[in-house]
Amino acid sequence: MSLTDLLAQPASLDWHRRLAQLIREAPTPQFPLSLSTQLQELSGFDTILINTYQGRLRPLLIHDDYPAHKRQQGIDRYLSEAYLLDPFFAAVDGGLDQGAHRLKELAPDRFEASDYYHHYYRALGLADEVGLFARVAEDVVIVASLGFRADGGKLTRRTLQALRHIAPLVEVLLVEYWKWQGGQFQADLDAQAPVEAAFASFGAGVLTAREQEIVRLLLAGHSTKSAARELDISDGTVKVHRKHLYQRLGVSSQSQLFRLFLDHVALVSRQQNG
Repeated sequence: MSLTDLLAQPASLDWHRRLAQLIREAPTPQFPLSLSTQLQELSGFDTILINTYQGRLRPLLIHDDYPAHKRQQGIDRYLSEAYLLDPFFAAVDGGLDQGAHRLKELAPDRFEASDYYHHYYRALGLADEVGLFARVAEDVVIVASLGFRADGGKLTRRTLQALRHIAPLVEVLLVEYWKWQGGQFQADLDAQAPVEAAFASFGAGVLTAREQEIVRLLLAGHSTKSAARELDISDGTVKVHRKHLYQRLGVSSQSQLFRLFLDHVALVSRQQNG
């Protein structure tokens, strides 16, 4: 089909009217809601979070559609502690800053067996998730995260392809939005406590630097083999380190390690907040 044929279709007129509306609203405070509306009609997502990431600081939420009774699990827990183990956060930290990406493509190999998944993610009721990534400033990335529940709208291959096709457009619109509205958020973004300090200090004085690295990977959902690959060491070496760090921290399972880590995050957060 030629470009002319594509644009001559009746459905094309409706899409371009919607696009024109988004372009008009890109510099305004209304844009996140308008973008959410159009993405919902396109993909049929069940939930949306639009988060702003600056380095390893705590993310700043700029839009969501979570009802009040689900905010503690879906929003508050994520922003207070869970984001540290989020595959999208890890992807941004690793340099990913454009395109539409499925969570399952970015997550570690044992993500669904991780305590993060069981204690936080599974409670959201999501079966799938797609993130639209956009670098809007030198040190700022926005991710529009579209969630699909097991009992809601299903993410089809066709829908995923459509999201990937419009990702460059969404990126440009988010850049325009941030250019005009970013100043409204910058002070809040700069003030976000770097709970990343919890990772840096967890086990400090007890664990070696290598053992701290392995803790981070295990908590995020990496298997022994995957952690070994990430660190370029053998599976056996990872197992030895894991045995030693369990002994030094006084835990006997990954679930106990996870709970100990969350307690540490809470302590660090209280200290940072005075």
